[in-house]
Amino acid sequence: MIKQFVTLVLLLSVTFSAHTQTNTGEKQVIEVHTLKDFKTYVSQDNVHVKLSPGNYQIDDAEKIRFIEITSNNSYYDLSGARFMVDTKLFSRPDLVKSDDGNSMYCAIEISGNHVTLEGLYIETYGNTPGRQSKNKMFNIVGEHVTLKDVEVRTSGSNPWGYGYLYGLGGGDVRKMNGIRVGYPAKNVKLLGCQVHMRAMGHAIFLQGAENTLIENCQVDGLLRTTDAMLAETSGYGFDKKFYAAKGNYIEGTIVAQDGKILPGEIISLSEDGIRMYPEYKGHKTKNTTIKNCTVTQMRRGICTGLSSSGDTIIDCVVRDCVATGYNIGNGDTVINSSADAKYGEAFCIPYTNAKNAKVEMTILDSRNGLANTLLAKINGTGHDVVIKTADPKFILETMAIKLSVWEGYGNFNENAKMHATNIKLDNQTETEVITFKGTENAKIKSVGKVRKATDEENKINEGNRTKR
Repeated sequence: MIKQFVTLVLLLSVTFSAHTQTNTGEKQVIEVHTLKDFKTYVSQDNVHVKLSPGNYQIDDAEKIRFIEITSNNSYYDLSGARFMVDTKLFSRPDLVKSDDGNSMYCAIEISGNHVTLEGLYIETYGNTPGRQSKNKMFNIVGEHVTLKDVEVRTSGSNPWGYGYLYGLGGGDVRKMNGIRVGYPAKNVKLLGCQVHMRAMGHAIFLQGAENTLIENCQVDGLLRTTDAMLAETSGYGFDKKFYAAKGNYIEGTIVAQDGKILPGEIISLSEDGIRMYPEYKGHKTKNTTIKNCTVTQMRRGICTGLSSSGDTIIDCVVRDCVATGYNIGNGDTVINSSADAKYGEAFCIPYTNAKNAKVEMTILDSRNGLANTLLAKINGTGHDVVIKTADPKFILETMAIKLSVWEGYGNFNENAKMHATNIKLDNQTETEVITFKGTENAKIKSVGKVRKATDEENKINEGNRTKR
């Protein structure tokens, strides 16, 4: 009887213990108070680590990925912690390179699986330019990684203040990007994150990642007029005699054919807010969902058009972007989203090979803008587009919706046959719709006037193909 009673007690004890562990997530919270102690856990599986609130300086590193989180099934609570990263680290040639074939420098890399990092504020300080343009704050390459309520503030690109006028295609600018999600990343979630771009670069971008969710995130950058640039009496632009790296159209900004920077234009000092790349080393970017996000004052706001698969944008808001609010591509779905057209078109479906996009776009107040009369552009085949606004006064009478056009962002293949075929457009605004040569079988319902482009307008449009 006693033996049976002891056995029963032991069984109950084990059952109670297992129940207690399940309810607590099977992880005891480990509290650490220094960055050194925190780093001891970034490679340990199945830990729940809480770093004490406070300021932590990152001014030394051993590798080009300054902090590497390689653990699995781990949770890192950094609420109230502030990481200050010295930009000098991004120019250190002595740091150990990574073995993944990518030479990028970054402040924090998460390569483990089923990892959550929450609550961190991280920013760079100093103005030392990096050794490359691939510098970034976060690099996420693990599976089932969640970045939650993280705030990023970038600085340290060079030369600062000229944006993409000098920084495209391996130009002079050394960038400082925000958050990268790249192959082999799958099922990554960015939840409630903020990225404040005070450097040239992308805020959030994807390369070869699959099934990414970006939700409740905010991105903001800075704009600058070319008038302010031309008023300089010293500096990088002044030394270049205010000639940009190329002529004609540069990512939403018009310069002279010989590259001379013109007055009356506006630039973004950064690149894109949320942007897909088509692939990374043969691995395609697929199935991204962007929900309830806000982007302001960037080059392009939300750019899914370059992804390899149809992506979904839901309940998003884009304001004051220069090249376009939304760049939409093949098979994309945009639901209940909005943008203004102050400095560039509210949205575009620019690619001639894009098919079957579905767009529901509300136009926000587009008054008091600069250097833009294009409300939206639509190219490609089989799209279903609804355009509306809460107030007709939000849209200037000089603006137009255009089909089959080179104008605005995109269309970098000069040999492409410009067209917009089998388009269904429901224009619930008073904005004029203009169909250019190449528009066929369009079903257009419009409050505003619908007309074909004149011969002169078609001639100008054709001339724009060589001015990208």
